[in-house]
Amino acid sequence: MTTTAPAPADRSTAPATVPGSTAKVDLGTIAVVPTRHWWRWILSALLLFVVAQFAWSLVTNDRYMWGTFAQYFFSEPVLIGIGYTLSLTVISAVVGFSLGTLLALGRLSASPLLASVAWGYIWFFRSVPLVVQIIVWYNLGYLYPTLGLGTPFTTDFWIVEFPTVQLVSAFAAAILGLGLHQAAYSAEIIRGGLVSVDPGQHEAAAALGIPASRRLFRIILPQAMRSIVPNATNEIIGLVKGASVVFVIAIPELFYAVQVIYNRNSRVIPLLLVAVVWYTLITTILSIAQYYIERYYARGSARALPPTPAQRARTWVSTQWARLGDSPAPREGRMPRPPPPRREAGHERGHRHPRTRRGA
Repeated sequence: MTTTAPAPADRSTAPATVPGSTAKVDLGTIAVVPTRHWWRWILSALLLFVVAQFAWSLVTNDRYMWGTFAQYFFSEPVLIGIGYTLSLTVISAVVGFSLGTLLALGRLSASPLLASVAWGYIWFFRSVPLVVQIIVWYNLGYLYPTLGLGTPFTTDFWIVEFPTVQLVSAFAAAILGLGLHQAAYSAEIIRGGLVSVDPGQHEAAAALGIPASRRLFRIILPQAMRSIVPNATNEIIGLVKGASVVFVIAIPELFYAVQVIYNRNSRVIPLLLVAVVWYTLITTILSIAQYYIERYYARGSARALPPTPAQRARTWVSTQWARLGDSPAPREGRMPRPPPPRREAGHERGHRHPRTRRGA
């Protein structure tokens, strides 16, 4: 037998509640008024107006010279400059983070000598500007005309000897300056990630007799990567843009190639926009890679991985499509089809309750 709940009373005829009385209040008679965020709407409207105004100026202002921009966007000097920029970034990042890992382990070492040497390296290379380091490496031949191996504490290189100008070329000077500079910052990022791991992880792994190298690379470092990856990606993105300083030693990277072109044709703005768009594309790709790397290392801390942008888009599209295909309201006199009964715990398909003994 089923019972039907009484229809709610009309709000206009609902009795008013006397202040101070102990009578119960029917919450169904209270009108729910959503909060109106006026300042948020005003600020959103202003921001939308500013963005629309800027977009309108991009289209209508002829001084941007979009024809010149399109002409040089895929030009050969620009593409060669992008190749140099990416090469400098990749090699310097490998050198910087490899050396930075060793420096971070040295800072955390129980040896006072290793800890002091690592701290001194980080202190020095963080103190000297990057441009100064690159210029010093490029002019190393003024200090040491030759480099080689031979008798210690002498210049008698009887084993092997190289002219410094040929050994340290412009590209090598850029790699040394960017890589050694990056190592100082990478060391602190990696050290911070290792320190963020609970010390109990170290103690538990050591109590199980796991070797130190395996403890580091299989237990500690994967947990520290959640703290390392965001800061490391920032450093790599900064390295992409920081590679533009090597124009001081005439390496034809992206910014140097753009400078050479606009010094010839005086089209400064469209050529700078070419560099801006290419740097933005590279940074966007690195940001997408950061998202998926962080998602990969979040497996041990999150019960369910966050959905990717593609999964969110598919969910939104399927939801909107389902709204379009909603079934019409049931006709009068026909009851809607009831939902399937919900199964209780222990009654899932393929699960059986254990039989009890007779007489138990």
